[in-house]
Amino acid sequence: MTQRHTLLKLLKAYSLITFGALIYALSFNWFFQPNHIAFGGLTGIAQILNRVWPVLPVGVMVIVMNVPLFVAGVRRMGVGLLLSSLYCMAISSIFVDIMAAVHTFSPIDPLLASLYGGLTLGFSLGLVLMANATSGGTELLARLLKYRLPNLSMGRLCLVIDLVVIVAYAAAFRSLNNALYGIVALYIATIVMDMVIYGSQKAVLAYIISDRSGDIASALLELNMGITLLNGTGGFSGGEKRVILCAIRRRQVAMVKELVNERDPAAFVIVCQAHEVLGEGFAAYNKNAM
Repeated sequence: MTQRHTLLKLLKAYSLITFGALIYALSFNWFFQPNHIAFGGLTGIAQILNRVWPVLPVGVMVIVMNVPLFVAGVRRMGVGLLLSSLYCMAISSIFVDIMAAVHTFSPIDPLLASLYGGLTLGFSLGLVLMANATSGGTELLARLLKYRLPNLSMGRLCLVIDLVVIVAYAAAFRSLNNALYGIVALYIATIVMDMVIYGSQKAVLAYIISDRSGDIASALLELNMGITLLNGTGGFSGGEKRVILCAIRRRQVAMVKELVNERDPAAFVIVCQAHEVLGEGFAAYNKNAM
């Protein structure tokens, strides 16, 4: 049963990587390449080289330039991540070249290309990173830097790295406008990437202040929700209060508010976002987590 579960998990991860790679290739061929919008990472460098030497396919150059990064990353991240990343890099590069050979996309309004290019690029990279892989280049380098800079999100790290490439693109193509469009696309991509990666991990904290905290706490425990009772003092009344702290899923917010209202309509409820919750019922600590 465990072996079957592992196989299904692996199949799901690689299916996600394949779909992300397909969206990545579509984004590059549809929005970035025909509109000459600056593209970050090793793909951006390959795009510059392809402009100088058209005989060099973008996908093949990406694979060649990724080799040193994969060699450097294998010690830090293990063989599993490197294998999935190699697969992602290879399949996305193949998709890029196949799409370019099958269909040539016509240029569109550069602002629209930047907006939708950033949206699809961020979405694709977020899917790949969620599957514990990278497309190589910027994302792989960002994963390595994440160990040194754990407080920065993957999106922020990619943003800094790609900005350097975009500046080089502007110098090589002598096109400030295309570089500026590239920065717009890059900024949107990093926002979408972080939303895809971290959005599903966000939980909610509920602080419940009530004179009937005992009844509310018992009801929450019956629903198998973990709670912590905090001692508090009313600022106006000076009376002792029991504050219920409860970490819940976002889909459970409405249910908790209804439960509290049924037992004490005068209760004071504060609901706020929690970026990440570790512990029973939520995620476990992982030193390789993003």
